[in-house]
Amino acid sequence: MNEDFFNHIFKKQQDADAVPSNKEISRWALELFRLLYPEQSKRALNSVNELKQEFQRLETELCHMMEATKACVHCDNSKLAKDFFAQIPELFRVLNTDIKAIFDGDPAAKSEFEVIRAYPGFYAISFYRLAHALYSLGIPLLPRIFTEYAHSKTGIDIHPAAQIGEYFHIDHGTGIVIGETCKIGKHVKMYQGVTLGALSVDKSMANTKRHPTIEDRVVVYSGATILGGETVIGHGSIIGGNVWLTKSIPPDSSVYNTSEVVISSEKSKNK
Repeated sequence: MNEDFFNHIFKKQQDADAVPSNKEISRWALELFRLLYPEQSKRALNSVNELKQEFQRLETELCHMMEATKACVHCDNSKLAKDFFAQIPELFRVLNTDIKAIFDGDPAAKSEFEVIRAYPGFYAISFYRLAHALYSLGIPLLPRIFTEYAHSKTGIDIHPAAQIGEYFHIDHGTGIVIGETCKIGKHVKMYQGVTLGALSVDKSMANTKRHPTIEDRVVVYSGATILGGETVIGHGSIIGGNVWLTKSIPPDSSVYNTSEVVISSEKSKNK
């Protein structure tokens, strides 16, 4: 390795944007999640006052994380932290609709406790909703680190900028991708391996709607791929497994992928 290489790497280190570690950021998000849902935690608080103190501590820590992030240097970090925590009651209400949707929609779910404690879909949705609230306030970088942490734990990739309505049900979930400019309505159910993506990937499209709109009460079965910013799935529709869709469909449609299955055996060949 020559001297130019070392100089180049050293310059990159000097120019790198300051930001807390991903571990620290994800730890904060996990603590907030567990505070909202003690089903995820072994810790029991002793009083309402202690609970208030925990929320205040997390608000202060969020402010400190933003102050330690170079991308937030021109933000009013104290106000943003307060504005975020002012949204927590509404976030909690919406998350409870997601729990209900998963419990009511999955015959295997034995209790809401099980959904909170064991379902990767709810875990990913929770981190997405926290991240989306931060993103909506214009807070940079941290929202993406939140959702990528959940992605690493669940295999479910939801961009924090996506807009997702109440009663969202992810069933199983591994391999789901929901792109930045997706709009998803209320009471939508989605199975594993679904992609809500862009028709093409080009940097010049950064400020355009590249991902589909899914209206209310749509079910998207496993392996379906729905692409394009102008693609709208009308309310009440059913998208079957392994469907590839790049055009809009009207409300109450059913779209299925037909295939021919041929079964042969050595015995039938020898007759």
